[in-house]
Amino acid sequence: MTTTPEAPALPMPRGPVSEAVLSALRGDRTVPPAVEGSTPYGEDLQLALYCCYELHYRGFREVDPDREWDPALIALRGDLERVFVDALRNDVPAGADVRGELDALLVEHVDAYGVSHHLRHHGELWQLREYVAHRSLYHLKEADPQSFVIPRLDGSAKTALVTVQHDEYGAGDPERAHAKLFADMMLELDLSPAYGTYLDSAPAEMLAEVNFMSWCGLHRASRAALIGQFATIELTSSPGSDRLVKAMRRLGCGPAAIRFYAEHVEADAVHEQLVRREVIAPLLEAEPDSASDLVFGIRGSTFLGARTEEHMLHHWGRGESSFREVRDVRIP
Repeated sequence: MTTTPEAPALPMPRGPVSEAVLSALRGDRTVPPAVEGSTPYGEDLQLALYCCYELHYRGFREVDPDREWDPALIALRGDLERVFVDALRNDVPAGADVRGELDALLVEHVDAYGVSHHLRHHGELWQLREYVAHRSLYHLKEADPQSFVIPRLDGSAKTALVTVQHDEYGAGDPERAHAKLFADMMLELDLSPAYGTYLDSAPAEMLAEVNFMSWCGLHRASRAALIGQFATIELTSSPGSDRLVKAMRRLGCGPAAIRFYAEHVEADAVHEQLVRREVIAPLLEAEPDSASDLVFGIRGSTFLGARTEEHMLHHWGRGESSFREVRDVRIP
């Protein structure tokens, strides 16, 4: 049995379904409980699904890598996906106006207020640390979920996406890979950069965001939804990253902390044009029926991202931590 050196330990269960998944990963072959009736965005289902997906990334220290393609786990994952994605399709209006969706992403309303606005003007250092720890579930494997779509594309759309991904992975310099820059930021903020450290502390809202990326990337039929999800990140990242740079300067953070978001202010402004003109446009020209899936990727990503931000702002507004367990972050 060979495991990835950076593989994390299995997390703690959050209910009967995640308990069954974790037991199965440890080698228990008992039949897990039915997932129908589980809360689609709840802690139990989202953790169970996250653990199933993580087998396709770095896995877990206690789990044989061969379990990645265990038929029973794949079948269970399918059941979890159906509950989650069916709920998301019910909660996100359908549409096919890709241009309208993309144009809307580029408009910031004057009354908009999210986590980056809060941190820019009022946030405290402990809140910034929590935000970064939450985001580590994605950014320590930044661009990996989207890379699953590369063999599912063709022609100029594939070429342009690979160009964007080349930048995401450091353009040939591993020290400039965005996941590495994020890990450097975590160290500067006195957080652990070890992969998976904050899984037990992350709420279901954050897990759902990453799970949606994985679902899009791992299903060939959802490749257009993945492009929509990716476009949402690239088209909206620069203004929020700029606010976070200013927040970190206000809070006295060092250059290693600031570098990650400073990189995204510039890089994602370029990526936005590449994704819009050289990935989405040729994809729609070749597959006009993919428009509705593209819109679902955009709206699903926006919907889930808003839930995560609402979770953090709700708890911070009450002077509370947004973590499930405050044990991994040093709170001043």
